[in-house]
Amino acid sequence: MKKSIIVKLLSLALLPLLIFSCANRYSVSTNLDRENFKHYFSPSKVKIYQDEQSITGKYRYIGSVDGEDCQKKVHHQVPDEVIARTDARRKAFQLGANAIVFTGCALIEKNEANKQCVSTKVCYGKAYQISSNTNE
Repeated sequence: MKKSIIVKLLSLALLPLLIFSCANRYSVSTNLDRENFKHYFSPSKVKIYQDEQSITGKYRYIGSVDGEDCQKKVHHQVPDEVIARTDARRKAFQLGANAIVFTGCALIEKNEANKQCVSTKVCYGKAYQISSNTNE
């Protein structure tokens, strides 16, 4: 009887040691990275204006940008203008812009230039840097 009690107590005492020794062997890896957040939220930092006259304050033209959305297979969703415009805003942000004026969007079907896409929605815009300081 005493022997079985000792074995039970010993196994109960060793069980936490076994659990803790296994617990520190695993590490957690995630894709949470500051650059991922900057890339994901960058379009929200670029404001859309209807035209240059709508921009208040001083502004400077930075350059032309375009964004696109690709339909890879016939049975996939058709290209989305919102995704194409978001892509253009992301590219404008990478140029240092905080404003964009879209000049138009086009749907390119049976895209011979890009064999990976059945059709492509492309949106074109002009990127601007609006000065936050009116004394510049």
